[in-house]
Amino acid sequence: MIGIQVEDAFRIQLQSGRLKLAAQAVLNDQSVSPSAELTIVVSGDDELRRLNKEFLGKDSPTDVLSFPSGEVDPDSGNLYLGDILISFPRAQEQAQVTGHPVSAELDLLVVHGVLHLLGYDHDTDTRKVDMWTVQSRILAVIGSPITSPPD
Repeated sequence: MIGIQVEDAFRIQLQSGRLKLAAQAVLNDQSVSPSAELTIVVSGDDELRRLNKEFLGKDSPTDVLSFPSGEVDPDSGNLYLGDILISFPRAQEQAQVTGHPVSAELDLLVVHGVLHLLGYDHDTDTRKVDMWTVQSRILAVIGSPITSPPD
């Protein structure tokens, strides 16, 4: 199950079904069990800044944070992959700068976040190429106008 939580201020501006589609595309691409669970939270800069500072020591807002779990949910008995938090204002700004719809930016951030939950990272050149290749493939599958993530 893919849970979606959207801060009220941003609820009318996005389609939660699209977020689920992007997340499910990653899970399908990576052959993750259909019973695996994750949560996507869409919030504002203040929350992402707070979490970025608390967990990564960076006192600034960011576009997406992933918190892998890998634990079994005691209620469902299913693998809980973790949480992805997205800053809607960052997504809007980045979409405007790059000239694509905010929905496409949200696709990218969801795909990026789920890949982090699955162990992908971009901390070395080799791992970045691997992650960007998978991201690009998944974005193409869901019909996103973003053909490759920004460097």
